[in-house]
Amino acid sequence: MTRLPETLNAPLPEGETLSRGTDFYKPTMSQYHYEQHPDAVVTFTFKNRADQDLTEYVDPEALSDRLEALRQRHWTTDELDFLAEQRRNDGDTLFTPDFIDYLAANQLPPVTVRRDEDLNDLAIQTVGEAPLVTFWETIVMSEVNEMYFENYLVAHDINPEDVYEEGDRRLSEKIAILQAHPDILFSDFGTRRHFSLRWHKHVVERLLAECPDNFVGTSNVALARTLDVKPIGTFAHEMPMIEAGIAEATGTDIRQSHGKFLNGWNELYGDNLDIALTDTFTSEFFFSDFTQEQAEEWGRLRHDSADPFEFGERAIAFYEERGIDPLEKTIVFSDGLDIETIVQLQQHFKGRINTVYGWGTTLTNDLGIKPLNIVMKATHVHVPDIGRGADLVKLSDVAGKHTGPKQNIQRYQQIFAPVVKASVQV
Repeated sequence: MTRLPETLNAPLPEGETLSRGTDFYKPTMSQYHYEQHPDAVVTFTFKNRADQDLTEYVDPEALSDRLEALRQRHWTTDELDFLAEQRRNDGDTLFTPDFIDYLAANQLPPVTVRRDEDLNDLAIQTVGEAPLVTFWETIVMSEVNEMYFENYLVAHDINPEDVYEEGDRRLSEKIAILQAHPDILFSDFGTRRHFSLRWHKHVVERLLAECPDNFVGTSNVALARTLDVKPIGTFAHEMPMIEAGIAEATGTDIRQSHGKFLNGWNELYGDNLDIALTDTFTSEFFFSDFTQEQAEEWGRLRHDSADPFEFGERAIAFYEERGIDPLEKTIVFSDGLDIETIVQLQQHFKGRINTVYGWGTTLTNDLGIKPLNIVMKATHVHVPDIGRGADLVKLSDVAGKHTGPKQNIQRYQQIFAPVVKASVQV
């Protein structure tokens, strides 16, 4: 069993700045914003889904200083060069030189961190132009985790080496199962809720060494660069949410904004990043709205809420109803996975549809201490050209994961429901 010599309180890795907490779907989404809505101003708001007071272990002022230090460090030349080197399937660059220059020339907006006395919890918010502010989502979540667990161990007089040893024992069990199932392919999606960057790095190093045939890449940009691993990621819920908000602000059709976004994304990235996230406005709506042409062009669907087995069956039926062989398509399962569920899903869908797993919290934060349940969501968009904006809404397949003001959630349910009903009646 491997043991880690480092302590949790080590300084920020030399040469690593914003990329240490950046998931690869952040620059891909940033470039889309840069191309489509560079001046749109978006608000991101932090939310703790659990009932503990994070400020017991996360000092707002210290976290604010930590985030500001990362903001001031900006991107290193090596980090931007790494993005510039990413290639499309045809050999062309994934990110344009203009976009890389834009990142180099523009600092991320400031982040406000405080303790909300009404909520008795940590309150974090940031507002800025969409191509820049988007990066804070995963960076903030990553740094909250870092600080929380650093201080948790100190407060409870827990030896970090004991925690690492337990984490390594659990990781060894997972690796043994993966080695026994060479057909399981997965990517590390653990940046947003990892225990720490150092532990995350250790996990990826062991995966590379011990089950390289299972492990297809990492979403963490810093680890992808420093460990020479394929960076993995496409887009998150914020994209169709922001498109819908812009449609509302500009008086265009909110319901049609979802398909418009998918077409725009496909035009920009094609089969390089053809993973369609299905549950921004419920998967029921997605399957009713996803056209024959889109179903043929997009190679992969990402499941992120509700029962994964039911979703897989629905996806197979969807393709078969349209004369498409499900074995030409892939489902990326990414909702709260553990190794047992991954094995069950693989056995259930083997030979019926291709599967890949985006594995997060239980991969990079399974050390015997309860992980956090936190999110950082886009909550408002403002369109400067017309001086109007809109609150943003997400309609998950699980009611508890809806986001947005209650009245807006209800209104969006009414907006998207007619399409679903019409589809069911056909």
